[in-house]
Amino acid sequence: METVDILGVFAHPDDLELTVGGTMLKMKSLGYSTGALDVTRGEMGTRGTVERRSKEAEDASKILKLDLRENLRLADGRVFVDDVSRTAMVRVFRRLKPKLILTHQLDDPHPDHDHIARLVRESARLASMKNYDPETGDEKIVVPRVAHNIFSRHVLPSFVVDISPFLAEKMAAIRAHSSQFYDPNSTEPETRLTDKRFLNELENRSRYFGSLIGVEAGEPFFVREALNIEDPLELLSRPMNLYS
Repeated sequence: METVDILGVFAHPDDLELTVGGTMLKMKSLGYSTGALDVTRGEMGTRGTVERRSKEAEDASKILKLDLRENLRLADGRVFVDDVSRTAMVRVFRRLKPKLILTHQLDDPHPDHDHIARLVRESARLASMKNYDPETGDEKIVVPRVAHNIFSRHVLPSFVVDISPFLAEKMAAIRAHSSQFYDPNSTEPETRLTDKRFLNELENRSRYFGSLIGVEAGEPFFVREALNIEDPLELLSRPMNLYS
């Protein structure tokens, strides 16, 4: 049975790439096993088909060097924190046994994103409770840590991951989802993502968060729990932007 150290849980097949692709690449380079759980197939998307988006996700996974990628197949646009959804996610967590889960920001304006952030937090806790799902109760796990990627600039990051060496690969993984972004030959409806400026804006966003810690590119995260730091001097002595 395959397990992963770090699991990205995001709503749609391109969300992981858009938000934490650089972090997944960095963690893989450090020797950790990495995986993705797409919660829906993106069937509500304005562009592309479920079949094409599945192939794009497969291509992006190769660029990100993921050890596995699965789809929970909940209904796009209709993800709720209900018992059926929690049980489905608990069973995946018990099988894959992640130590760290990366997911959406709490209170994200997209309903699916916000609900998944809460669904992840509840399922991570319930996965440690044997009697929640007796069918998989003997596989109960230690509660994984959860880190939320930050979407809003009004949320102060708990930490920023330096992804400078991986920015080009992150952008390549995003572009693998070609149905969702700028295509001058497309006859499908336009969206914010299909604007030809969007990918440049996204790359600049990574550069902005990198500037906060004095590096080329970064990805920001928020954690609710207090961080247990072994060596605060080592942590605080790392280069950072002193003018923030």
